[in-house]
Amino acid sequence: MKWLLRALIGAGVVLAGLAALVAWLNLRGEESIPPDASPASFVSSPELVKRGEYVARAGDCTACHTARGGAPFAGGRAILTPFGTMFSSNLTPDEKTGLGRWSSQHFWRAMHNGRSMDGRLLYPAFPYPNYTQITRQDSDALFAYLRSLPPVEQPATPHQLRFPYNTQLALAAWRAMFFEPEPFKEDPAQNAAWNRGAYLVRGLGHCNACHGERNVFGATSESLEFSGGLIPMQNWYAPSLASSAEAGVADWESAHVVALLKSGTSPRGVVMGPMAEVVYRSTQYLSDEDLNAVATFLKGLPQTPPPAKPRKPIEYDPAQMQAGERVYGKHCAGCHGDSGEGVARAYPALAGNRSVTMASPANLIRIVLNGGFLPATASNPRPYGMPPFLQTLDDVEVAAVATYLRGSWGNEAKPVEPVDVLRLR
Repeated sequence: MKWLLRALIGAGVVLAGLAALVAWLNLRGEESIPPDASPASFVSSPELVKRGEYVARAGDCTACHTARGGAPFAGGRAILTPFGTMFSSNLTPDEKTGLGRWSSQHFWRAMHNGRSMDGRLLYPAFPYPNYTQITRQDSDALFAYLRSLPPVEQPATPHQLRFPYNTQLALAAWRAMFFEPEPFKEDPAQNAAWNRGAYLVRGLGHCNACHGERNVFGATSESLEFSGGLIPMQNWYAPSLASSAEAGVADWESAHVVALLKSGTSPRGVVMGPMAEVVYRSTQYLSDEDLNAVATFLKGLPQTPPPAKPRKPIEYDPAQMQAGERVYGKHCAGCHGDSGEGVARAYPALAGNRSVTMASPANLIRIVLNGGFLPATASNPRPYGMPPFLQTLDDVEVAAVATYLRGSWGNEAKPVEPVDVLRLR
C-alpha cells in the first residue's frame, strides 16, 4: 500500500506542477490592473476617436462584430469553427451587455493577452494571437472609438462548442502550447515602410489567421507563416502569400499590389470570396502610405520555389475535356473569351490565372458554383460579377469545365474529379 500512496502523492505533485505551469503561461506578460480602474479614468479626444476608427478599419473589426442586419459592432455574428460555433461579442459602450464598464486597461489586456474584463480566457476566434502585436497607443485609440459609438443593448449569445472545447481548462492548455503575448518588434535591418507593413499584416490585419496553415488544434505556426490553407468551415483556400504559384507578389509592381487592396482589381489579378469582404470593409480605407507599406512587406516575403513540373505531362481524359469545352463555350466564353484571354478591368483572364492553376482547385470550384463577385469600392463602385452555376451545372459538369480550364491555353494543373466538387458544394 505504501508504494500506491507514494505513486498517488507523486502523481499529485506532477499534476500540481503542470497546473502551476499552465497557469503561469496563461498569465505571463500581463500588467497589473488597479482595482479602481474604470472608464471614467480614460481621457479621449476627437483626434483619438478618429485614429481609433482608422484602427478599427485596419483590423476589420466590423466583419466579425456586426451580425447581418444588426447594429454595427453590437456582436452576435456566428463564427463557425471545427470545434463548434462561437458568437462575437458586443463592442458598443452599453453598460449591461457591451464595453460600458470596461477600462482602457481591461481592453488592452483583452487585445494583448486575450483575457476578458472578468478574467475569463478568450477564444482565439478573436484573433488576439495577432492583435497581441498592436501598440498600446492603437489599443487606446480603438477603445476611444468604440466608446464613441451609440450603446446597443444586445446580450451575448452563448457559444455552442463541443466538450472539452467549451471549458476554460482546455482553452488554458491550448494557450499554454500555442499563445505567447508578444509586442511588435521592428526589424532594424529593414526600412520604416517594411516595418510598418509588417505591423499591419502580422498584427492589425491578422492576415495569417486566414493565410496560415492550421494544425489539428486550430493553431497557426510561425514557421509556416502565410503558407496558405483551407479556411475552416468556409471551404475557401487562402493562398500562400509566400509562393509565386499562389498569391505571392514578389514580382509585382507595388502599384499593382496597392490597386488590388484599394479597389479589388489590378492588372495582375482580382479578389473574390472572403478576400473581397476584406477589401470592401477594410483595406480600401487604408491610406496610400499604409498600402504601400503593406506592398513593401509582402513583396519582401521569402518566396518558396514553385513546385517542380511533373516529369510526364499531365494526362487529361479526352471525354472530360470535350465536355468541359462544351460547358465553357456555352456559359463562359462570352465573357472570358474563346482562349481565356478575358477583358481588361472587366473579366479576368483565365489563361495563366493562378486561381485556376493552383494545386488546390477549391477556389475555382467555389467560384463556378457560387459566382465571382468583386467588392464595390470607391475606386471601382460598379464591378463586374459572375453569376453562380450552383443550380445550372451538376458535379460532373463543374468538374469537366474546371478541368478544361486547368488544362487549356498553357495551363497545366491536375484534373478535377466530381467528388472534389461534391465536397465543396
